[in-house]
Amino acid sequence: MDRPRRTMLFIPGNNPNMLQNAGILGADSVILDLEDAVSITEKDAARILVKSAIEALDFNGTEIVVRINPLSSAFGVKDIEEIALVKPDAIMVTKATEEDVRTACELLTKIEEKEGLEPNSIKLFPLIETAHGLENVHEIIKSSHRVIGVLLGAEDLTADLEIKRTSEGKEIFYARCKLATACKACKIDAIDTPFADMNDPEGFVKDIHTAKSLGMTGKAAINPRQIDTIHEIFAPSQEEIRYAKDVIKAMEEAQSQGKGVFSLNGKMVDAPIITRAQNVLKKAMLAGLLYEGEI
Repeated sequence: MDRPRRTMLFIPGNNPNMLQNAGILGADSVILDLEDAVSITEKDAARILVKSAIEALDFNGTEIVVRINPLSSAFGVKDIEEIALVKPDAIMVTKATEEDVRTACELLTKIEEKEGLEPNSIKLFPLIETAHGLENVHEIIKSSHRVIGVLLGAEDLTADLEIKRTSEGKEIFYARCKLATACKACKIDAIDTPFADMNDPEGFVKDIHTAKSLGMTGKAAINPRQIDTIHEIFAPSQEEIRYAKDVIKAMEEAQSQGKGVFSLNGKMVDAPIITRAQNVLKKAMLAGLLYEGEI
């Protein structure tokens, strides 16, 4: 993880006002959506609008991801061919399969070579929203070296499974665990599904904590009002940062004294605790909560 992806905010690709403001809403990443948010009669117009927005607007360092239409549709390949020309940070592959990811990778390679773009500069973000995609998520990730993260799409997944989507989320427990584990094994980001009920703030907070506890590294958002809450929960707390700094300081002191084992506050510190502390400090730095000289 070379940048924070606590939030990925969906922006309808056919909404000029939202596109214009995408870079000032505070999300770590924005997903400019050419699929679900756009009716079939507006697909071509939305593609042109998104392409122009990426070319003309200042996104203020926000990561730009474009969700394309399925490659099996009449629009998916055209989406890649046109959008790749303006070099978004990543392409989100809808209802991803191994074949889709390989096809997207091959298309991007040809475009980069033809246009003289930096090789492998455009990354891929598979969207897992089918039973096949979930059961094959590790293979999907390994289908291309361009994959930097995976997003769980629970609405389509539960529809594919023919089960009810609930705010409690028990029905996606397995999906969250499997996706988070696969992403951790491949050292990429695991982004949780959006929480759709804007009238349930308590359920929203609980849902974020659940996702984080299962290993998700960030969460998709469908409304800018969700951003601050997601950031606050996914960022390390000040207590976590203080403890992590204490662990690293104690480790360095032990090493200077030639000790292989040491304790902190009466508790033995082993390798997993040190690794966890290092990860906390890295996340804190990526989130702007800590700087190199403060460690």
